[in-house]
Amino acid sequence: MRALMPPRRRWTSVALALLSATAFAISVEAGVWWSAGEVVIGPFGARHCFGGDCRRTGLSWLGGGDLWMRSAVATGVAGLIAMLVLVAMAGGVAAGRVPRLFGRTALVALGCATIVGGYFVTGIPSLGGIHLALGPILFALGIALGAIAANLVVRYRAA
Repeated sequence: MRALMPPRRRWTSVALALLSATAFAISVEAGVWWSAGEVVIGPFGARHCFGGDCRRTGLSWLGGGDLWMRSAVATGVAGLIAMLVLVAMAGGVAAGRVPRLFGRTALVALGCATIVGGYFVTGIPSLGGIHLALGPILFALGIALGAIAANLVVRYRAA
């Protein structure tokens, strides 16, 4: 018979992993990391609405270098990968397993998301009138909650 995680630790790690995955999904898919008037900027591009006509554009018009634009795409993809791994880890824990491999994979994905996300946020070209939106805050929250959930799984030792 295999040892199960105590219910409180088990469901805490499931809840934290799913909250983290939700934060990643909203921050990456909604794509609103900065706003400047009618323009919103995110990791997968920008969207501008003028006179009720909304269009998606790339990030090249911001004047950021190639490395910054690559870090933007890497940030979005890292968030989606971390989201996928955290959902898989939560499913394993909810099924009564201790998925240490998914926990370790989640920690690696979160580390990558931290590095590329940090560069994406700090390397944005300076524009007048640009304001920080909810995207980077949710991304950072996803990293923090995901790290706690993954550590609860990886560090679990059966009695």
